[in-house]
Amino acid sequence: MRLTRTSDLWWKNAVVYCLDVETYQDSDGDGTGDFAGLTQRIDHLVRLGVTCVWLMPFYPTRERDDGYDITDYYAVDPRLGTLGDFTEFVRTARDRGIRVIADLVVNHTSDHHPWFQDARSSRTSKFRDWYVWCDTPPEDGPEGVVFPDAEKSLWEYDRTTEQYYLHRFYKQQPDLNVANPAVRDEIARIMGFWTQLGLSGFRVDAVPFLLETDGQRDADQLPDPHEYLADLRAFLGRRCGDAVLLGEVNLPYPDTAKFFGDAESSRGDELTMCFDFIGMQQMYLSMARGEAAPLAAALRERPAAPRDAHWATFVRNHDELTLDKLADDERAEVFAAFGPEKDMQLYDRGLRRRLPPMVDGDRRRVELAYSLLFSLPGTPVLFYGEEIGMGENLAAEGRQAVRTPMQWTPDKNGGFTAVKDPELPNPVVTGAFGPKKVNAHDQTHDPDSLMSRMRTLIEHYRESPELAWGDYQVIDTDDPGVLAHLSSLTDGAVLVLHNFSDRSLTASVEVPGLKGGRLLTDVFTRDTVKSAAAGLVDVALEPYGYRWLRINTPLDDPDRATAV
Repeated sequence: MRLTRTSDLWWKNAVVYCLDVETYQDSDGDGTGDFAGLTQRIDHLVRLGVTCVWLMPFYPTRERDDGYDITDYYAVDPRLGTLGDFTEFVRTARDRGIRVIADLVVNHTSDHHPWFQDARSSRTSKFRDWYVWCDTPPEDGPEGVVFPDAEKSLWEYDRTTEQYYLHRFYKQQPDLNVANPAVRDEIARIMGFWTQLGLSGFRVDAVPFLLETDGQRDADQLPDPHEYLADLRAFLGRRCGDAVLLGEVNLPYPDTAKFFGDAESSRGDELTMCFDFIGMQQMYLSMARGEAAPLAAALRERPAAPRDAHWATFVRNHDELTLDKLADDERAEVFAAFGPEKDMQLYDRGLRRRLPPMVDGDRRRVELAYSLLFSLPGTPVLFYGEEIGMGENLAAEGRQAVRTPMQWTPDKNGGFTAVKDPELPNPVVTGAFGPKKVNAHDQTHDPDSLMSRMRTLIEHYRESPELAWGDYQVIDTDDPGVLAHLSSLTDGAVLVLHNFSDRSLTASVEVPGLKGGRLLTDVFTRDTVKSAAAGLVDVALEPYGYRWLRINTPLDDPDRATAV
């Protein structure tokens, strides 16, 4: 592929790494991570192969929802540093070839934000219409409490003005009225401010809720929410031509695809990327069953992204590992396999665990999941600590179980802070996955460590443009445990196989368009496999094993015809 045609679409073969500044590295000994500490750890990300850092909220906050209850959109929380520290981090990351994006949390504010403090002071206040108010909760209003363990209603009564305000999340987080043109202008101003300071885009929080108009008196007269999303994308494009909007849209595939933009346009003019929540959930179901069928079906059903858009894939994110799109019996299967104790589950819809403890530290199954992450079509997104196999601390409350301090060294606090007995944002992981046994220092120079394997996976992902840019198709195999897919461009193709079962096996795969006698080279070992008549390929796989096989081109195999 010609780099000059694709370099501005950097996100299509990026490696995105999500982190929370608060839990990454403490530089000043106060027990809280900060931008100065993060900046000193940037070379860890460079060595890993990260090309884009996604920052969880770092704005001033009341800390009622781990930073998602924002009190000022134009500043850095003093605990984490200053605007100067932020810009120094962004500049240092850019110097190392790493772009930075950040959470855009404009579905709601903190109830201590000056806008809401003004709004609740009087029904005629300047910012009253920046939020959604009503005398009585409407019957046709939005439904579904996000945090059912803490909230029973989406509406909270305000005694001062004797009306209810809408809050999709906690009652301390009143929803903004995005239908108000002034609010829309302010959101654009926020985006413009941070891109001017060097951001390359945003991960947009709770996109469907952001665009929701249910329950508003003039809902039928409001502009099309998707037109607003297209306006945001256009605004961002004018301010920073290669910037991205990475959207959190946890809906069925047909509904999620709408957030890419106009279906009649092949380019996509709304979200640049959407997370593949369906594929992630079906992957865990496949792992629980030891069968490829659930994930294979999801990949076949997933709509193709527009030309200038992409799916984003992940093994887990910073929230609970949601399983809400699985049927009840399917979710029960995953719970039984990976989180059988009630304390491991959250909201009856997800798991508050990281992958390594879920599979009892089985390195083969951990590698299987990350081989899928880097070889399936889509932009891979890592959550900090995944590269070393961190676990969770179930002693932490709710989602905080997986938001524990990064484990840098074997020390008690994992090298996160130099203070002996600090008050940490969350407790450090203990036991088999604690810092003494799982840390970046010990794995950095160990060629057999998980982190070394992750580097190798990332290196080969970046060396295989077919995986990011090519057309893909799921291919039938003769074994229910094996998932096979082919990613291809006009000048190359890669065949990838994953064994979800605990059996050694040989899978037979008929590769469309492949002729007999062609050589396929294992990307990792350089071993070769030869195709038989009609493109039939027999591939040996260990239990939970995986193979990435490059179909040799004339440059590799000049005596043979061209590949697929």
